[in-house]
Amino acid sequence: MKKLFLLILLFTNILNAQDTLVFKADYIPYPDTTLVFLPAEYDAQSPLPLLFLLHGWTGYYSYWNEITDVQKLADEFGFMIVCPEGFDDSWYMNNFERKNMQYELFFWNDLVPKLFENYKIDRANIFISGLSMGGHGAMYLFLKNPSFFNSAGSMSGILDLVPFSTKYGLPDVLGNIDVNPQRWENNSTINMLKNIEGTDRRIIFDCGTEDFAYDVNYRFYERCRELGIDAKFISQPGNHSRNYWKNSIIDHLHFFNSLVNGVK
Repeated sequence: MKKLFLLILLFTNILNAQDTLVFKADYIPYPDTTLVFLPAEYDAQSPLPLLFLLHGWTGYYSYWNEITDVQKLADEFGFMIVCPEGFDDSWYMNNFERKNMQYELFFWNDLVPKLFENYKIDRANIFISGLSMGGHGAMYLFLKNPSFFNSAGSMSGILDLVPFSTKYGLPDVLGNIDVNPQRWENNSTINMLKNIEGTDRRIIFDCGTEDFAYDVNYRFYERCRELGIDAKFISQPGNHSRNYWKNSIIDHLHFFNSLVNGVK
């Protein structure tokens, strides 16, 4: 059995209602620090909708809180927002090349159970979104486990890994594409959309028209249309930048909040 050391650092500040969780396990490369933002009026009795918010490549757990005021978003929308560490280049999946980079194992074995243990969560309203690598990660985790999440979002996401087969540490995750082409195809979210074909799952994703990832996002949208998936795609001016993501996260929270409230 894997030996798991869990340190919970409950640095709860009355003013910002923030908790910090730190996990250590032998299937992650170093301790995962996760920030938990609770609405200021959280009373620990009423179940809260939950949003996992994932950072991008070479990012870190506090990256989103540097882009925007995450506590303010939690207060405004009434969501519990969780920002975990993505270990620079995990791509939020189980690594095929490194035994100590099994992100999905950490996510499902450690992070999710601890959140359920510590907080009152509305399990019908669990959402996930992220930027760039985190946009891939959000769609990836959602499409592999659509019954767990209500919906998912992606901002400037790398929604097809194949065009980036020599970049961003991806060969260290999936191996050489010439040796394992099917592995790359199977783990690209554009090819996983069939997992929600014919369901009522709705998703949101966006990308700036000046972004290097725009082409894969547009093809992802076309694939959604082919499969009849209810997808909101926001195509707008912008590039791969903090200023873009600071604005786009607002669209995602409005979308998720409409699902919580049953608004079409």
